[in-house]
Parts: sequence; structure tokens; C-alpha cells
Amino acid sequence: MAQDGFWDNPEAAQKSMKEKKSCEDKLGELKQLNGQMEELELMLEMAEEAQDESLAQEAEETFASLSKSLESLKLRTLLDGKYDQNNAIISVHAGSGGTDAQDWAEMLFRMYSRWCEKKGYKARLIDMQDDTEGGIKGATLLVEGENAYGYLKNEKGVHRLVRISPFDSSGRRHTSFASLDVTPEIDDDIQVELNDDDLRIDTFRSSGAGGQHVNKTDSAIRITHLPTNIVVTCQNERSQHQNKETAMKLLMSKLIELAEQEKKESLDELKGDYSQITWGSQIRSYVFHPYTMVKDHRTGAEMGNVQAVMDGDLDYFINEKLKQKE
Repeated sequence: MAQDGFWDNPEAAQKSMKEKKSCEDKLGELKQLNGQMEELELMLEMAEEAQDESLAQEAEETFASLSKSLESLKLRTLLDGKYDQNNAIISVHAGSGGTDAQDWAEMLFRMYSRWCEKKGYKARLIDMQDDTEGGIKGATLLVEGENAYGYLKNEKGVHRLVRISPFDSSGRRHTSFASLDVTPEIDDDIQVELNDDDLRIDTFRSSGAGGQHVNKTDSAIRITHLPTNIVVTCQNERSQHQNKETAMKLLMSKLIELAEQEKKESLDELKGDYSQITWGSQIRSYVFHPYTMVKDHRTGAEMGNVQAVMDGDLDYFINEKLKQKE
């Protein structure tokens, strides 16, 4: 009877099959790596017996490739959190600092978009608030793919930029801040009722990239959860109804994650202002001048090639943070 009920819930069944496939894939990869390890041992024995330098070189290259694959599998086994396998919702917000901060927010948005491309994840634009002077005030992406949230969750926080400002005619060095918010996309089978009195729903005219086709109507949606002051917006769907539906899903994801972090059994227990950004708690600095360096302040990980990082080469920093869990 319980099994019949399980299969009557297609979302739960789909999630269970997805988890099963993920485990089977890991086991299959581990079996393959064990086979490659045995081949490598044989190759080393042959190279030693024959004193064959070319075979020894091949063994060395095989070992490097095998080590990289093993490290990747090891990191994926660390993604065992409740929502780690889920899609991720990432939101970039410009800090104080005017055009410099808005330009930095746009740079971060591009960086994470490029990272998604490199990982083979699909990134769907939900909302973008650009500015007439330059850059963006904020943007939200839905990142779809296995373990998207598991990899991105530790990117949440304040990101600091140090550079010669292209907007300063005197060529002075400026420090800018932007924050990244990361929440898991909550499965549709999780249903939680929200009190309508706790919500303020506003409509406004869509603008910016992706919104041009609806600029003539007030189809964009902004929802404020009054007890926590959390605000979500959506303007890139085709209709006001779809924008509202997507915005409600974003809000639910944020509230459910917040309730778990605060160890609250009910969303009704969430009170207080959770919208404030603490600018002094940056997780990473990106220095373009007087030297080039990206440094993660939590792990100490550093990389001198700033441009590579801005082009989406983030795996080193993401993986170093994951390793702290070991």
C-alpha cells in the first residue's frame, strides 16, 4: 500500500530515481577507476622491466589523469547535504558605491554565467535590474543541473573588488562590493501555505535584458515577505501570471532554507529583517591593482590569473571550500 502511494506521487518517484541513478553513476565510476589503477600498476611494472622511458612517461600521464578523476569523484561524495543535488537559485546584488559597484555586480553575474557554461549547467535568467549609467543593480539566475546547489552554496557572501576605476577620470583605485545569495530550488512536491497577510505583491513595468517583449504592460512582479523583509522579483517570464508563479517559488525556496538554518519548525516563526547585507564579511577578494590576485579569505586559496577566474574558472576555489568538510 505504501509503495502504491509512493508511485502515486510522480515528483517523489522521480527524485528517488534520480538519487538512485546518481549513486549508480558514482559506483560505476569508482569501478572504472579501480580498473584503470590496475592497468597503471601493470604499465609501471612493464616500464621498469623494459627500462622503457616512453612507457614510463605514458604511465606518469595516466597517473595524473587518474588522480584528477579520483579527486573529482571524492569531492562529489562530499555533496551529501539535504538539497545539494538540487538546482540552485543565485542572485547578485550590487553594494554601495554607485556605478562601480553596479559594474562589479555585472562582472560577477558574467563570471557565474561562464562557470555554468563550463560545467554544462543550464542557466535561466529570472530577473535583471540594469541601470542607465552602467552595470546592474541585481540579477537572478536559475542554475539547472545535478549538484548545482551543492557546488554553489559556499559562494554565498560578499565579494570584494579592488581596481583602478574605469569611471574615475582621475584614475584612482576603488574598492567595490557585491553580494551573492544562493538558495536551492525546492521541489514542487513540498507544499507550504503562506499567510496572505504576510505578503505584499507589487506589479511594475519590465525592463532590461529579456524584458523588452513585455515592456508595454506592468507584468513584472515583486513580492515582499513582510515578517522577514525578504524581497523577490521576476520579470523575464512571458506573462504576469508566470512571473508571479516563479516569484512565489523563489520566495518559498528562500524561506524554507532560512527556516532550516534558523532551526524553525514553521515559516510563521521567521521574524526579523533578513534582507540586510553585512559588507564587512567578504568571503573573497579580487585584486586587479596594484597586483593581480584572487584570494578566498575562508580557505586561503589564491590564484594570480584574475582574468581566468572572471571567465568562470572557479572550480579551484569551490573545491577548496568543499574540502574543509573532510
